[in-house]
Amino acid sequence: GAAMRRFLGPLFCLLALRLPAGSGAAARGLDVASYRERVRAMFYHAYEHYLESAFPYDELRPLTCDGQDTWGSFSLTLIDALDTLLILGNVSEFQRVVSVLQEGVDFDIDVNASVFETNIRVVGGLLSAHLLSRKAGVEVEAGWPCSGPLLRMAEEAARKLLPGEPLSAVCHCAGDQQLPVVGDALLDEPAQKTVLWSLGSKLSAPGLICREDVVECVGNHIDVITAKWVAQDAGIGAGVDSYFEYLVKGAILLQDKELMSMFLEYNKAIKNYTKFDDWYLWVQMYKGTVSMPVFQSLEAYWPGLQSLIGDVDNAMRTFLNYYTVWKQFGGLPEFYNIPQGYTVDKREGYPLRPELIESAMYLYRATRDPTLLELGRDAVESIEKISKVDCGFATIKDLRDHRLDNRMESFFLAETIKYLYLLFDPDNFIHNDGSDFDVVITPYGECVLNAGGYIFNTEAHPIDPAALHCCRKRKEEQWEVEDLMREFYSRKKTKKFTLKRAPDHGEGENVKDSQDASSEKAGEKRNSKKSSHSLLSCPSQSFNSKLAVLGQVFLDNT
Repeated sequence: GAAMRRFLGPLFCLLALRLPAGSGAAARGLDVASYRERVRAMFYHAYEHYLESAFPYDELRPLTCDGQDTWGSFSLTLIDALDTLLILGNVSEFQRVVSVLQEGVDFDIDVNASVFETNIRVVGGLLSAHLLSRKAGVEVEAGWPCSGPLLRMAEEAARKLLPGEPLSAVCHCAGDQQLPVVGDALLDEPAQKTVLWSLGSKLSAPGLICREDVVECVGNHIDVITAKWVAQDAGIGAGVDSYFEYLVKGAILLQDKELMSMFLEYNKAIKNYTKFDDWYLWVQMYKGTVSMPVFQSLEAYWPGLQSLIGDVDNAMRTFLNYYTVWKQFGGLPEFYNIPQGYTVDKREGYPLRPELIESAMYLYRATRDPTLLELGRDAVESIEKISKVDCGFATIKDLRDHRLDNRMESFFLAETIKYLYLLFDPDNFIHNDGSDFDVVITPYGECVLNAGGYIFNTEAHPIDPAALHCCRKRKEEQWEVEDLMREFYSRKKTKKFTLKRAPDHGEGENVKDSQDASSEKAGEKRNSKKSSHSLLSCPSQSFNSKLAVLGQVFLDNT
């Protein structure tokens, strides 16, 4: 209805701006369809061997054809690969895996788990799969996308992580957390404003904005007890990379101007103090002197992030620098000494990371520059030639002599393969320009989904921003009615009746329902059909100033 049109109007206007499809690809003679099918074959070579040799362990060990638990014993690769299955068009396997996960994954276990990795891989993977499940032909329950078994699993995993969240937020520079779209305001608005920014007044300048004696104001690691920086190297790579990524993506997803302002402040300092000839070095955070003249492979996400704020020219120049490193070695070493033009000792490996391919995918959506397809081609050729073994794809231990390591990280299927496939598949539903969408009728009214504008978390799990709009409307209306009732009873001066806003245990539930749900959860397993569960509910704002379009964000002044 009218609400749907108001929501999608600006989206359609902006997404209608398209570049000519296929331009540049034919000019270089690159067979995009052929490489797309080769990427598909790479996925199944790795995925099927994981199922045969490693499941239910977290990861495949491709040299010995067995499995190992690494990040918590959650069948991690299966969860991480789930939305990739749908992007490749495998609806039947997606449906089968959803059933397997519901029956077999239990988060009520005592394991040593990484808050960060579990958040981005498990919570992110389940949440993305939940939002894509209807598109994959899964029979969804009434109330979807605001409720569902995968969403309940994601929320359960997230709640298990909450006790460790404050420390993890500091240790991983606060931004390395799942975008706050799980559960009933599980991560509320103050949590969105990242711990690191609020620490600014203690650590450097008010608001964490740079001043003359504070160069960039963001180091690498913090002592969580003393709130002191213990690693004072400032850059765009490991330890702070996802923080910058989520400032931009959180701003787009949540339409939050403050998050974008935070990033733009950092971006000024990054350009002023760390950028040299379109490379980004590491500097001492208080002095601005170069501390490490190295390029880390994790930094290769940066051109893609630049494209999201519309800085495409700078993004392409930096991308081309990084691409020269790939051409030199057939992959990106973990550390590359820029002045020497060679690898750094003990950092010569390439664990099949996705970041440069990720940037190529974003930039190709923005420019259609055939050079970006050539990177995709080179990545396919290199990975198949160097890394492919009988039981999957192995981490490259040393790019100089192509020695391999007995590990295949789950991000290979979640990110590397996904971004490669999307680079070579311009018509994928992920690239929807807004001309196609689904209208879902929920108990709360019309819900518009799958209109495009997906936001990838730092593990490449796509989140449909429209879901936030769908699942918040009922709560706002509920609160409005309750406020009116309060006013009514206040005027009547009725002392015997007090109406309180229900705590955030679920949409439309009363206090008794919430209490019943709590008692049921205490005595029942996760998959009990009798439990009352929270619904997806998150802060959102109208799409009025910033939108991701073909890899770019349009700001008010552009």
